[in-house]
Amino acid sequence: MDLRKLLFKARGYTPLPIIAIIIYQADMHCVSAIIGFAMALGGELLRLWGVRAAGGRTRTRQVGAKELCTWGPFAYVRNPLYIGNAFIYTGMLLFAGGPYFLPLLLITLIYLVFQYGMIISLEEETLATIFGRAYAEYKANVPRLLPRLRPWEGRAPARYLPWQKVFKTEKTTLMVFFAFTIAVVIKELFLNAK
Repeated sequence: MDLRKLLFKARGYTPLPIIAIIIYQADMHCVSAIIGFAMALGGELLRLWGVRAAGGRTRTRQVGAKELCTWGPFAYVRNPLYIGNAFIYTGMLLFAGGPYFLPLLLITLIYLVFQYGMIISLEEETLATIFGRAYAEYKANVPRLLPRLRPWEGRAPARYLPWQKVFKTEKTTLMVFFAFTIAVVIKELFLNAK
């Protein structure tokens, strides 16, 4: 089996061990907690915008798409959901703090680069096969990870999901985000109390 396909299918579960370790070693500090929460919240807002543009297709276990999404955040960067995830994971780590912050930051960055590098490779290969020239043009004009300053002119007209469907689609990520926040705060209040 292609490792990229395995990572794609398991992408919602692979960060859980890192999250558990971050919670276990958490020791919050006011400034980093505020910065981290803002960073994670910004990442989630980017994900919500991306899911609203791409629709429920982002929650599939199969690589591919019926339509090439080039509007919303996808007019600025090809992988806004993964960028949002990077902000969420890094923000969670800053929010939690702890004595192993730097090694965990390094592990998190290695995880992000490896997993998303593999997944992006698979997705780009698949989208090139499905959409051919249209995807080649999109890929030539919209960067993979560093956003354009202005939206791509060749983007398709925007079609957004209603917010109710966006929140339904994104409920798992939102639940993990809030459960993590609550777990770190509870640990800080009751287990790290001095």
